[in-house]
Amino acid sequence: MAMRTAALLFRRRAAAPRPLKPHVAGLSTAEGHDALDDCGRSGGGEASRKRWVELPPFAPLDANAAARAISRGGEVEGASSNATAIRWVRRCCPHMPASLVQKLFRLRKVKRNLLAADTSSTDGTAGQLRPRRVSAKDELVPGDILFLPVNIQESSVAEKTKKFGNKNEIDFLRSLEIYKDRAIIVLNKPPGMPVQGGVGIKNSIDILAPMFDDSSSEVPRLVHRLDRDCSGVLVLGRTQLSASIMHAIFREKTADALADGTQQVLQRKYIALVIGRPRHPKGLLSAPLGKVVLQDGKSERLTVCAGSNTTSVQDALTEYRVIQSCPQGYTWLELFPRTGRKHQLRVHCAEVLGTPIVGDYKYGRQAHQNWMPLSMTQAIDEEMMKKRKLPFGLALGGGSIMEEQPKLHLHCKQMILPDISAALQRLQSSDTDLDFSDLERLSFVAPLPLHMRLSWEILKSVGK
Repeated sequence: MAMRTAALLFRRRAAAPRPLKPHVAGLSTAEGHDALDDCGRSGGGEASRKRWVELPPFAPLDANAAARAISRGGEVEGASSNATAIRWVRRCCPHMPASLVQKLFRLRKVKRNLLAADTSSTDGTAGQLRPRRVSAKDELVPGDILFLPVNIQESSVAEKTKKFGNKNEIDFLRSLEIYKDRAIIVLNKPPGMPVQGGVGIKNSIDILAPMFDDSSSEVPRLVHRLDRDCSGVLVLGRTQLSASIMHAIFREKTADALADGTQQVLQRKYIALVIGRPRHPKGLLSAPLGKVVLQDGKSERLTVCAGSNTTSVQDALTEYRVIQSCPQGYTWLELFPRTGRKHQLRVHCAEVLGTPIVGDYKYGRQAHQNWMPLSMTQAIDEEMMKKRKLPFGLALGGGSIMEEQPKLHLHCKQMILPDISAALQRLQSSDTDLDFSDLERLSFVAPLPLHMRLSWEILKSVGK
């Protein structure tokens, strides 16, 4: 019922005459609007008519309700929700600091088109859209359009260009892209690059995110995380709405896995090289994880907890399958996380299977104390042996099992997820009967990083 009401309101407002040019994508500049002068009066010349940025028409959608429908292949229930003006500005302009958004509302610099009756009409049904100042807490209805001063957009673009001007760095980041559509960007994250910023971290995926989509006013957002030394498929949402829906889908996956484990709309497959051999060739690991503080009192780690009677303990499920066992004492594994907990795969491999991942010095410290690098018994492609420097302090080459200190051998090889772009098109249409049972699923595969490919070749050559 809520979706039908929202759609009806939108169609009624769309039928009203609009002096604005239609919005296509992203933010557009409003031209020829004398009424949008700072003083609310007509006039001011051509310059004053181009000082406003038009935000996309307000379309209320509940990401959680949409994610449930997408995850379960059903219809959307209760997907509409009201929003205030300040929330819509933040959603459309995530690059703007919250303090600046609040300042714009405080200085009454945000405007909205309101439908006003035309008193000169004989029947009283005619109307026109007139801009009015809007407050932060004013609620919007479907079809409402907000306007911001155009210099806000210009300063954001200038700052983006100024911050990222190194062509080599830009080309390197673009080379990481596996897939891009209107809703998401899929990357093959290199090992050693942090996903999130923090103390002592100058460059990370979230900091560099604007360079993956410089054609949009919105900055891509992280949808999930990979450890700094882990590599593989990483998904970014290109808009606030697509990122929110993807976040909710990841949460739905964990909730469904803990409930009955039947939902498979989102699937991830990791490849790992571990020290030792699991007792069984495949299985399902169900071991809750909890945080413990180390002796220095400044750092912490996760561990398997026997009981889940505290709020800090989270249930975790991991499916595994042995790909190949090597006579040198190593095993290649496929790992399928059913839940999404921090360090879940690393802890389950080290503490449950008893086979820590190669290069995991946090959870496999003891196994690496007596580490003995392997030597090659036959020639390996020289190109694979070369070590080269990459932008952002990264390096290509090295870190295989023939090194004194191997890199982490954990890689997100594949991810299968719903076609979010197609889902958003349905959600933003006027159709009130939304069914996602026929929504296509997309599969993304990221090639193994060089150090893992080299370890594979070394183990294969040693076994001959």
